[in-house]
Amino acid sequence: MPITVATHPSMVHHFVGHVRARPDRPCLWYHPPGQPAELMEKEVAVRTWRELARDAAHAAAALRSLGLAKGDRLAFLSPNRYEWIAVDLAVLSVGAVHVPVHNSLSGPQMRYQIVDAGAKVVLLSGEEQAAKLAACEPPPSDFEYAALDPVATKLAGAAPRQLFNLAPSPTDAEIDAWLDSAGREIAPDDVATILYTSGTTGEPKGVMLSHRNITSNAEAIVIGFGGAQEERRLNLLPFSHIFARTCDLYCWLVGGSEMALADAPQTAIENCAEFAPRILNAVPYFYERVMRKIVEVGMADEQGILQGVMGGNIHYCCSGGAPLPEHIAKFFNDRGMLLVSGYGLTETSPVITMNTPEVHKHGTSGRAIDGIEMRIADDGEILTRGPHVMLGYWNKPAETAEVLVDGWFHTGDLGTIDEEGYLRITGRKKEIIVTTGGKKVAPALLEAKLTADPLIRQACIVGEGRDYLAALIVPAPEALLAAVRAAGDDLPDDVPLPKLLAHPAARAAIYACIKRRLSDLSHYEQVCKFALLEREFDIPHGEMTLTMKARRAQIAKNFAAEIEQLYQ
Repeated sequence: MPITVATHPSMVHHFVGHVRARPDRPCLWYHPPGQPAELMEKEVAVRTWRELARDAAHAAAALRSLGLAKGDRLAFLSPNRYEWIAVDLAVLSVGAVHVPVHNSLSGPQMRYQIVDAGAKVVLLSGEEQAAKLAACEPPPSDFEYAALDPVATKLAGAAPRQLFNLAPSPTDAEIDAWLDSAGREIAPDDVATILYTSGTTGEPKGVMLSHRNITSNAEAIVIGFGGAQEERRLNLLPFSHIFARTCDLYCWLVGGSEMALADAPQTAIENCAEFAPRILNAVPYFYERVMRKIVEVGMADEQGILQGVMGGNIHYCCSGGAPLPEHIAKFFNDRGMLLVSGYGLTETSPVITMNTPEVHKHGTSGRAIDGIEMRIADDGEILTRGPHVMLGYWNKPAETAEVLVDGWFHTGDLGTIDEEGYLRITGRKKEIIVTTGGKKVAPALLEAKLTADPLIRQACIVGEGRDYLAALIVPAPEALLAAVRAAGDDLPDDVPLPKLLAHPAARAAIYACIKRRLSDLSHYEQVCKFALLEREFDIPHGEMTLTMKARRAQIAKNFAAEIEQLYQ
């Protein structure tokens, strides 16, 4: 039956339909955890639709035993794995709210999201996540804890119990009963998931997405790409991000196709060779790595090199999560591998526009997906409305009202729409930095942490469209001189500032300061390089407003040479 937008009230109903129609058809391939990383040929597990239903029903029974019910929040701390999918289906099936927490976050960051969401159940993958939470002061305790793997670390006075030991494996009759009841209590506008995204102040906001939001978005994407059930996609991005959640997991569920799970983003090329996918979604950083490697080994002009590297069966690749540089798209397309991109945000489930294999224009972010509206405001901001727009920010009505005005979501991004309806992104109103890996970073948070130290007077974080973060640092000369002297070098009081900034002990002191101040943040929020500046950002140079707020664009322009040096 052809798919039309919003034909199903939830993703669970799509899933149940595939189980009913093709129960014994393989749908998932993956490597079970626990195999040695250096093992050349790993065991491959294959799951059918019926087997996935069995495990989802098992997970649902286990979660109910912990008291999880309609409307309750479950925080899930785990990297991608087969059980992630079964748990997601289980949570959605009972009408609960799935709150996936990024596995790369630090313990305090995880704790904040768990507490802010008011989670009833906290589900961990294993020891790594338990150790992060146990190190928090105080560790979160007012929750029911469970884990996928055995965990010895105690949380709330006891080690988490293994989820699938909390209920017996379901019988065939119980699986059928679960399929009959799954999603029965779901209304399209019920909250399905809360995803945390960084705000301009650095305080994460929980984006509430409904069943209608994610289902309509996935259905519209599949319509645009014309998916077939014989297609196999390789998932390499984390399901805790909306890009992979919708464009891999839910598009796979809508289309009833096949999916293979990469062991990790770093092993994607090896996994391509093994699973021979037809579709691949990734962030620009992944495609840049592939391009650089091919160029470095001198094989850029070899015919068929990209197909050879990526499994030999790729029909098209999609880029999202961050703007795709045109030179990367051109490199792939010139070598016979179609690489298209789209545009969206967590708040829009996420896709607003997309290029497709049949309808695309390079250098743009594509055209609006089926069933939504998009326009450009007088100030150039991209606005959109439709079934893809979030319900709002969790417990933040004021912030919600700022971005949802008369039904239109204000994206904070600037763009233009050409006569054919293709969107071009021209800038960002928001201060959020998006790296080439698709990681979103609130620079104000990092800068506040750095300038809280006596050594640092001013700081400006850079990294938009780059592989890593860097910083322009204006040090406090007196404090820095004292740090150099404490390291054993008795510099005079009148030492020239350039000489002080170039002193190895000065750079070591600033480096230690940066590491110390940002130690409670995740790895992608760490500053990898820095430049020490001889003057402060000021009003005469156009770098500060009259109220002493930083003008980032002017700072980047004035110190363009220093910034470029940080990325040499």
